[in-house]
Amino acid sequence: MIVTRFAPSPTGRLHMGHALSAILAHDMARAGGGRFLLRIEDIDGTRSRDEHVATIVDDLAWLGLAWDGPVVRQSARLDRYAAALERLRQMGLLYRCYCTRAEIADAMSAPHGPVAAYPGTCRGVPMRDAPHCWRIDMAAAVARVGALSFTDYARTIAADPLAQGDVVLARKDAPASYHLAVTVDDAAQGVTDVVRGRDLFEATHVHRLLQALLELPVPRYHHHALLTGADGERLAKRHGAPTLAAMREAGEDGRAVAARLRAGEGWGDMPGAGQSVALPSRPAHPTFGS
Repeated sequence: MIVTRFAPSPTGRLHMGHALSAILAHDMARAGGGRFLLRIEDIDGTRSRDEHVATIVDDLAWLGLAWDGPVVRQSARLDRYAAALERLRQMGLLYRCYCTRAEIADAMSAPHGPVAAYPGTCRGVPMRDAPHCWRIDMAAAVARVGALSFTDYARTIAADPLAQGDVVLARKDAPASYHLAVTVDDAAQGVTDVVRGRDLFEATHVHRLLQALLELPVPRYHHHALLTGADGERLAKRHGAPTLAAMREAGEDGRAVAARLRAGEGWGDMPGAGQSVALPSRPAHPTFGS
C-alpha cells in the first residue's frame, strides 16, 4: 500500500510551493488506494509556533485535502531520535563539534574559494565540557555501508553522501537535526513514497546513508520541480507571494487553486497573486497509479 506524507515545519505560513507538495503527495496516495499522512516537523522549539500548526490544518482543508490518522508532531517523538543518535554513537560514527557559526563560516571560506561542506574541523578533537552539536563522520560512515542508491521518479540514483560533508545530526539547541528526524519518522510511519521539492534532493543522499546505518526501509523518492517567481528563483516570501492563509482570508476558492496546480497552470492572474509564477512541467510530476 502506498503511504505518503506532507511534513511542514510550523515556523511560518504555507505558500503555493507547500500547496504543490501537499497536493502531489495527497493525490499519489489517493490514486493508489493508499494513505496520506500529516506530520508537523516542530523539532525546532525556538522557531515553531502552535498558531502556525492551526493555520496549516486550515490551509489543507481549504485546498480540499484530507489526511489519514492523527497528526503526528516531532516534539512528541524525541525518544526515538535519541535512540537513533545513541546507536550511531555506539558505532563510533559521531563526534562533538564545538565550532560557532562564525568559525564554521570562516572554515568554509578558504583562500582558494569556499568549500561546499563542513571540513571536519572538530573531527579528532578531544572531548570537553562545552556546548556542542553532534556531527557524523561521513567518510567512516560511507566506508561502513559501501555503495548505496535510491530511486527518484523510478530513476536509479547513486547516493553520494560524502559530498554533503560531516552534517549535523543533533544541534546544540535541538535534540535532532532534520536529517535524523525525517529519516526515523518516515520509517516509523511506514512511508513508502516521499514526495517533496527538488531543493531537498541533495539531502536524500544523507537520508539514504542513515537508512543503511540504522537498518531502515528505503522509500521511493519523487522530487518535483519547484514553483518559481518571475525572476526564475524559487518561490519564497522574498518574492512577495501571498501565503495560503492570505488567499484564504481574501475569499479565494482553495479547491480552485488546487485544481489549477494539478493542471499545471500559472496563477499570476489569480486575485492577490501579485506576480507570475512558473509551475513545474508535467513530466516532473509523479505518475500516479504506476
